Amino acid sequence: MKLVVSVDVEEDGLFCGRYPRKPPGVANVQALARLEFLGDKFGIPLTLLATYPVVSDPECCSILRVFAAKRNAEIGAHLHPWCTPPFAETGPEEPVRTAFIPAAVLRAKMQTLCSAIEAGTGIKPRAFRAGRFDLSHELLQGLPEYGIGVDSSVVPLRQVADGPTDHFTSPADPYRHPLKPAILEVPLTTVPVRQAAARIVAAIAPRLPRPLQQLLYSGTRYLNAAGIHPAWYPLSSMKMAARLHARRGGTVLNMFLHSSELHPGATPAHRTEAAVAGFVEKIRHFVEWLSPRFSIEGTTLSGLVPMYAQAPGGATGIS
Repeated sequence: MKLVVSVDVEEDGLFCGRYPRKPPGVANVQALARLEFLGDKFGIPLTLLATYPVVSDPECCSILRVFAAKRNAEIGAHLHPWCTPPFAETGPEEPVRTAFIPAAVLRAKMQTLCSAIEAGTGIKPRAFRAGRFDLSHELLQGLPEYGIGVDSSVVPLRQVADGPTDHFTSPADPYRHPLKPAILEVPLTTVPVRQAAARIVAAIAPRLPRPLQQLLYSGTRYLNAAGIHPAWYPLSSMKMAARLHARRGGTVLNMFLHSSELHPGATPAHRTEAAVAGFVEKIRHFVEWLSPRFSIEGTTLSGLVPMYAQAPGGATGIS
């Protein structure tokens, strides 16, 4: 089984309900060193998906270059529209969903981000994740224009109001995106504990009024979903998700976290050194448990592309 560890490398000050155009800093990026054991001990390269404030900082770019050169990390793109120029007055308070950002402005933001990554690190990004998992149709369709071939914005069993409508029933393993076969979609590994219950929710929810829809979706996320993401799930649920995914024929695990979760005080949940140390130990314990049971091989998001060939005529298949 392949294991991807994908990290949103982003600015300080998030998870506090504020989305400023000029964030308070990027000090948390230095804490990526806490994950070096994944490569040193387990041979797992990181996929580092960076925001515009990060790649606008020379010191952060130096850290990313070292990870790429010495630890085989992939440097990808992570779009936070609220702090990526150019800016347009769209009316609603930030964060504005990408579906409501003017198309020309959204394209310009992506160009700004990808150009800044290449200028700061010397690497042209090939992998992408939308901030807040907000992969609108407009954003998806434009990704190949910037050399992006892999997206990791989909979270199965997660549905938010006014968000993309096709993520709740997404497969847990990678697939060629049906709306854009040039893009390999690598979802975060989140699986239903009971598949039948998830299918029932998917069938019933669209027929209900919006408030009841969201209540049902939220209940499923918390009561019938297991995942391998250390900030979202307890260790027992992470192990359950891996077992269930393997039992159902899954071949890829995609673990996700934020760089700010590695820095004391950068997120409300990890205010102290003890909290961060426990978080990192949770990751270590999971990988130590996982490796011998599933013959884990570490890879990056783009490292999965050769496994999933795009057939002639837009059809997809596994090579």
